[in-house]
Amino acid sequence: MSRLLRILRTVGSVTYRGLRTMEPLRAPQDPKVNTTLSGVDTKPQPPTAGAPMECLNPTPAASTPDQETAPTTGLLPGETVVREGKAAILFPSANEVFYNPVQEFNRDLTCAVVTEFAREQMARRGVTVVVPGEKERVVVNLADEKKEETEMQTGEKGGEEPVVTSSVGEHCKNGLRVLEGLAASGLRSVRFALEVPGLRSVTANDFSAKAAALIARNAQHNGVTHLLQASQRDASMLMYEMRGKKDRYDVIDLDPYGSPAPFLDAAVQAVGEGGLLCVTCTDMAVMAGNSGETCYSKYGSVSIKAKYCHEMALRIILHSLDQRAGVYQRYIHPLLCVSVDFYIRVFVRVHTGQAMVKNSASKQALVYNCVGCGSFHLQRLGKRTTQGKHIKYSAATGPPVGAECEHCGHRHQLGGPIWGEALHDVSFVQKVLSAVSGNPSRFGTARRIEGMLSMVTEELEDVPLYYTVDNLSSTVHCSTPPLLQFRSALLHAGHRVSLSHACKNALKTDAPPRVLWDVMRCWEKSNPVKRDRLSESSPAHHILNTEPILQACFDVREDANPQSRRRHLTRFQENPEPFWGPKARANAGGGGISSDLEDRRKQGQNKRKNQITDTTQLKSFPCKRFRKGKCTHGEKCCYSHDLEQTDKME
Repeated sequence: MSRLLRILRTVGSVTYRGLRTMEPLRAPQDPKVNTTLSGVDTKPQPPTAGAPMECLNPTPAASTPDQETAPTTGLLPGETVVREGKAAILFPSANEVFYNPVQEFNRDLTCAVVTEFAREQMARRGVTVVVPGEKERVVVNLADEKKEETEMQTGEKGGEEPVVTSSVGEHCKNGLRVLEGLAASGLRSVRFALEVPGLRSVTANDFSAKAAALIARNAQHNGVTHLLQASQRDASMLMYEMRGKKDRYDVIDLDPYGSPAPFLDAAVQAVGEGGLLCVTCTDMAVMAGNSGETCYSKYGSVSIKAKYCHEMALRIILHSLDQRAGVYQRYIHPLLCVSVDFYIRVFVRVHTGQAMVKNSASKQALVYNCVGCGSFHLQRLGKRTTQGKHIKYSAATGPPVGAECEHCGHRHQLGGPIWGEALHDVSFVQKVLSAVSGNPSRFGTARRIEGMLSMVTEELEDVPLYYTVDNLSSTVHCSTPPLLQFRSALLHAGHRVSLSHACKNALKTDAPPRVLWDVMRCWEKSNPVKRDRLSESSPAHHILNTEPILQACFDVREDANPQSRRRHLTRFQENPEPFWGPKARANAGGGGISSDLEDRRKQGQNKRKNQITDTTQLKSFPCKRFRKGKCTHGEKCCYSHDLEQTDKME
């Protein structure tokens, strides 16, 4: 009898261990066992009876975040495993699905922001979110903590209720519904499912059939099919179909290849009341002033090529979002807007209210930029006047500048309109910052997130755009003053000043351009330039020939050095890998770059440097029109008509 009991215990322990053991990923050895997902239909299917509307994939057995599920997918030929955060993504070797490892910071920051947004939203629904690694909830503003405690105490009517918690990887009945409109490999959505608590469903959509199939395989490989469902739809049509008040998403993430302009109209309608809209723009050449007319056609704003172009790009996309939302009596509230590396990223909440939409005109501004010295002035589009309990709206008066710049005598460029209000909600940013700094092991780029958000909290909220010290010095052709001395001079003059996360040498200040040039004139007197070499029409000649009204003091003040700079935080990108930056667009046809395209690229290299000046050398190149029978030049043709030579060349 005792022997039988020992056998039963042994069998039970083996079975128990088998349920909790995750074998390493390897290709299937048994040909009878098929571990791949071939022919998966990733289009949304009608839900079964008793299942939630959002769940499109079969739900596996319930699991906890600490319990690992054995993967049921295997590597296909040419596939590799990409690990980021808690996700392990199957990724094809060919450029069939887009993936850029440099944007890990983007995905980490998004997970941090969505987690904090979920914390606030779920608290209103009576659910407490649990994030692994967080021992205590660090609250920056104690007044907010007391307010939240008071609200929870007043909400407990009729006795104490049990605390409802939601952990990462768990399905929350009253949780948030998330949509990633352009998911590619589904890495971001998988990370949402594995790292963000309080979620009800995550929809990872992509128009590419190969991408949608890969999303389904990655969801199964990471064991998140109970939360994540793949969808192969046009992103705009999917969002348009979910415009109903009961169908809207709580969070919509748009990270397209290039411009998000085609998706913005649908996005501002499909996000719920007070929902979070996350948008990435990588078409910085357009938004930074290289093509102002193209920027206007996409975003309804003219971009200017200036030193503050990166912050102006942020304000252009916010203007576009607010303008499109206003059509549907909605308005935006920016939570966090950052310019990072080669792209910009904005997080905004979308609300509904006809009365608040009337304030939209007074939030937009035109930019007058001097082409000579770089001085700029902002002109609001509308004017809002408060008279007791009444608010009066009227047209703004202007312009704020004359026909010529008062400092250098040059003309002005007109740009915009742009968003003229604050870029960030400092209280929300402080909560995200405290959560990241209190749990640094959660993200691989936690150090940079902490440095970036620290700079954001130090920026002047009510001062749009910025100057750069090196550009001011270049204008007057003098040596560049140290950053701390220049900041101290403005502080001694009674003005506010801060740095900007968008540029290392940036200065955001409420000082008018006249004060800035007075500081530069005082600096030039101690570091003189050769004025006889200055042209009479140059901006430097006009600026330096005017005596300064303000006598600047360059003694360094202690408050001139902000905390983020004093603590030597990682604020800007360190080169993560050689040739990092924007990647090539994914090849929807598969197979990567064709050999013909590669040959044409090699043939076209240095074609402008090594141009053929002798027309007799062109005889070595085949005539394309002759092969098609359309060449009418005959012997006068500069190119070769030799069929054998033409075949060899091709």
